Amino acid sequence: MNPARRVAFDVLRAVADSDAYANLLLPQELRRAGLSPADAGLATELTYGTLRRQGTYDAIIEQASGRSVDTIDPPVRDALRLGVHQLLSTRVASHAAVNESVELVRRAGAPNAAGFANAVLRRIARDNPGDWLQRVDAAARSDDERLGLRYSHPVWVIRAFRRALAAEGRADELDELLAADNVSPSVTMTALPGLADIPADRARTPYSPLGFRLDGGDPEPMVRRAEGRIRVQDEGSQLAALALSRALPVRAGERWLDLCAAPGGKTAVLAAEALAGGAVVEANEISPARARLVRSSVAGVPLEVPVSEEDGRERAGRGRYDRILVDAPCTGLGALRRRPEARWRKSPADVPDLSALQRELLSAAVDALAPGGVVAYVTCSPHLAETAVVVADVRAAHPDLRELDAREVVRAVSRGEIDLPEPQDGSGRAQLWPHRHGTDAMSITLLQKP
Repeated sequence: MNPARRVAFDVLRAVADSDAYANLLLPQELRRAGLSPADAGLATELTYGTLRRQGTYDAIIEQASGRSVDTIDPPVRDALRLGVHQLLSTRVASHAAVNESVELVRRAGAPNAAGFANAVLRRIARDNPGDWLQRVDAAARSDDERLGLRYSHPVWVIRAFRRALAAEGRADELDELLAADNVSPSVTMTALPGLADIPADRARTPYSPLGFRLDGGDPEPMVRRAEGRIRVQDEGSQLAALALSRALPVRAGERWLDLCAAPGGKTAVLAAEALAGGAVVEANEISPARARLVRSSVAGVPLEVPVSEEDGRERAGRGRYDRILVDAPCTGLGALRRRPEARWRKSPADVPDLSALQRELLSAAVDALAPGGVVAYVTCSPHLAETAVVVADVRAAHPDLRELDAREVVRAVSRGEIDLPEPQDGSGRAQLWPHRHGTDAMSITLLQKP
């Protein structure tokens, strides 16, 4: 049994059975297994690729087996998904993909299902990916279901994405966005401003002045050598933090607050920016375990950043702040490249509760602003109910608020020209996209108190 397949299968099982997050569990499993770089790369591709394309693979398994995937025992189902990914989306030899997937079924305690798994995978191996996609398309009952099966996204997510793109007059980019969600993102690093330099031999990111690409390999040795002053961080996350810190010139003595700080990447950027401008930063994260991540993230910045562990709606009122970041809990639909299982875990029913919490957090932050202070409302989701609607509701409740043009701020920060069309609602919101910018789909709004 190839150890890479074993690790990938174990992570898939934990994601399905224990609601584990692949991006957190997989690195631990790779270290525990002591895989070679080549095998670690294979395990990573098998894990993320299978999760990203799960919807498509399930449709193919159903056609090949004549059974609903819901009637297949979960360990067998995960082994089949893993096998289908190897057969249709990698260069793994068909016999290896079939034989080792069947062996996984046996080792998972389902020897009686080995013959079933073998028959299904051999049936799938007889035809090429294009043939299977045509069959999947033909079985769809609507255009949205066809998109969902082809690009492996729930239909409700597709509709939310279409509405968000249409709000910019770009609904015709939907296929590009869905395809981009299924592409493995490059590893993006940030060099904290004033504390670390971008290595001369690394490719710079096109927009963030702090970012550079890591071409393969494990980033941890570089992070350790830099003592946390260089770290892994999506370019969109970097731009969101810089939009707040550079929206206005920094005055010495300003007080900043990161209200929902975990895992702490934006907090670290804000701390470095505050250090350079003579400001101070506080952070808050309600989860003790995630608060520890924030403390670790800012450890490389020679500035004291106290981290509280409170409900942000209550914590915000304990002071007056010149800048507040509300990186609100959200559906995470903007980071499906990195957290592919999120597309299968969230549902439309999650949105109302999250948007209510987002409104409460943003309102609390607005109340905590000092005169002239700015709040950055950020979500890693383009869903309009979590972005435009939340901001409109809060502005209606605080009619004295002034909205800054976040697009102009991001353009001023950006190293190069960045395509940020004006939303049709006339707001100043900046929306980043995986297919257009190569970032997570971050939404950034800047509001200023008079």
